[in-house]
Amino acid sequence: MGPRNRERRAGAVQSTNDSSALSKSSLAARGYVQDAFAGLLVRGTARRVPLIHRGYYVRACAVRYCVHAFLMRTATTSDAPSAQILSLGAGSDSLYFRLKTAGLLARAAVWEVDFPDVARHKAERIGETPELCALTGRFRIGGPGSALCFESSDYCILGLDLRHLQRLDEALDVAGLDAASPTLLLAEAVLTYLEPSSAAALIAWAAQRFPNALFAIYEQMKPRDAFGQVMLQHFQQLNSPLHGLDLFPDVEAQRHRFLEAGWTACSALDMNEFYRCFLPAEERRRMENLEPFDEFEEWHLKCAHYFILAASRGDTLTQTLVFPPSDSFSRVDPASPAGVFLARVVPGDSQGSNLKRYGHASVLLSPGIILSAGGFGEQEGRHCRVSKFHLLSRYCGLKWKGSQICSGGTGTQWDGRLYHTMTRLSDTQVLVLGGRLSPVSPASGALQLHLYKREGNCPEDLNVTVTKIGFKDDSILSCWRHSTTEVYYQNQKYLFVYGGRGVVEPVLSDLHFLHVGTMAWVNIPVEGEAPEARHSHSACTWQGGALIAGGLGASEEPLNSVFFLRPMSCGFLWEPIDVQPPITPRYSHTAHVLNGKLLLVGGVWIHSSSVPGVTVINLTTGWSSEYQIDTTCVPWPLMLHNHTSILLPEEQQLLLLGGGGNCFSFGTYFNPHTVTLDLSSSSAGQ
Repeated sequence: MGPRNRERRAGAVQSTNDSSALSKSSLAARGYVQDAFAGLLVRGTARRVPLIHRGYYVRACAVRYCVHAFLMRTATTSDAPSAQILSLGAGSDSLYFRLKTAGLLARAAVWEVDFPDVARHKAERIGETPELCALTGRFRIGGPGSALCFESSDYCILGLDLRHLQRLDEALDVAGLDAASPTLLLAEAVLTYLEPSSAAALIAWAAQRFPNALFAIYEQMKPRDAFGQVMLQHFQQLNSPLHGLDLFPDVEAQRHRFLEAGWTACSALDMNEFYRCFLPAEERRRMENLEPFDEFEEWHLKCAHYFILAASRGDTLTQTLVFPPSDSFSRVDPASPAGVFLARVVPGDSQGSNLKRYGHASVLLSPGIILSAGGFGEQEGRHCRVSKFHLLSRYCGLKWKGSQICSGGTGTQWDGRLYHTMTRLSDTQVLVLGGRLSPVSPASGALQLHLYKREGNCPEDLNVTVTKIGFKDDSILSCWRHSTTEVYYQNQKYLFVYGGRGVVEPVLSDLHFLHVGTMAWVNIPVEGEAPEARHSHSACTWQGGALIAGGLGASEEPLNSVFFLRPMSCGFLWEPIDVQPPITPRYSHTAHVLNGKLLLVGGVWIHSSSVPGVTVINLTTGWSSEYQIDTTCVPWPLMLHNHTSILLPEEQQLLLLGGGGNCFSFGTYFNPHTVTLDLSSSSAGQ
């Protein structure tokens, strides 16, 4: 890479500090963390979305946990000299001011290093802000050509490129950093922006220079799955590519990286595990209730792709196990795959058959007609809550043709809901229940869709009318991320509406029965111990009852239970299904029953480092098997959450429609193609 390109990339990396600083300021303004200084160190303001707040919150908590563990350890060692904190790539972070206000720098001092422009900007900002100067005390600003940008009795800011280790070493000596003192090195999303050779040199330099030290880093990992690919593409587009992720793709590889570089002990974990094991339950509940939130998939996936690591060396700090093992978060390694399902782009109209949306619903009206509605997606060149319907129709055997159609007539229009359910009433009639417009706005009432032909026999000649249905108690439908399943009681068909989310109750255990013939809610007795409240679960019709699997519980943790709502002469009975081996807890998946087997397709899980494929559960024996999805023939990435799936039993195929999400700060992603899974070669199809 030439000097000019290196400079451009250095500038792009520096710009990430500006975005991060605004996010930290927004984080504090919304009450996620106590930080009176984040807003003083950055010019301007920005209101970030709740998903960004959560991501920066767990990052702040993890770094704070490491800092406090270091300070507590050095404070309890009576003969230890004063502690030192060296923050590499510190940017506009307010760590020094928070520690000073909390009285934690009585026997400690802070050094910061960043690019010269970033460091000088921060020094100037401090010098012109009385509230900050009052905490630093007397200080001096370094000259234009000096690496020293700011210096007070316990705070120093240096402007240096971390790739130039000899200059860094010399500048730290001049600035008074004592290599023999207990030292905490911090690097938040720093090493990954360095070339692997430069990052390796920095890690080894730190191990050699500081014999009594703790090195804490926070950065990205897992580049090879779909979410990781979106993450990599995002930083590539910003001209600040992530380096070294292929060499060190997971926490184990990162641990070995530090141990081989001379660090004595090292522990690392992803942010899902940190959040569950090292933050008190009451603190998690406080954070989760700060803002309306409904992007759980992206929250868990973001946390799965970032880690916190603490490496130590020296007598004082090697005994400091920053992240001791915890029983509250058990890692699950799914059984070895029993087989593979081949994924292919659905044959036919490659453009019209695509369904770029998520949070929608789909229904098979007849063997050759699939209707999808709602969700968030692409429409007329912009991202929005989708108002058009999508019709996928089969022709010439296994080929499919897609088309977008609008609401017909002058009556009710589609209201833009998502996370609703759709149930087939006939070849031309669909019932829509629940859904939301926003996390605080449930969709109003139920809708009935009527598919009709205007003229001719082409899919383009079909249209949809929307009719609002009034029920005596519309509050039953003020939910989303629920399930609607056909069940039978006393030879009558009912729709079983279960679980979901609501405005008042974030997780519901409610169950209701809608008589299909009269469209009236009916009370039917249900016995047995009810399942834990959940949303984003799956539900399938089986033997006249309903199979409920997985979902997200009240603590925002995925579930692995499977229940059968068994029909009886006097009502229904909840029965747990003993699955062996137990399935990995998951949610946001889809499910189908084929030949006496329950198929769980995709979803999100946090207890395993792998990616969900298809889990097949034999409903007679309870035995489960895992199947991978071979995406060799599918344009990558393919995200299997927030999607819908349609089972074609005669063809032994599954159609996967849509899927994706708002991927943290990396942008919104939609699966570009409708995909088919071939089930015929496995035991699931037999």
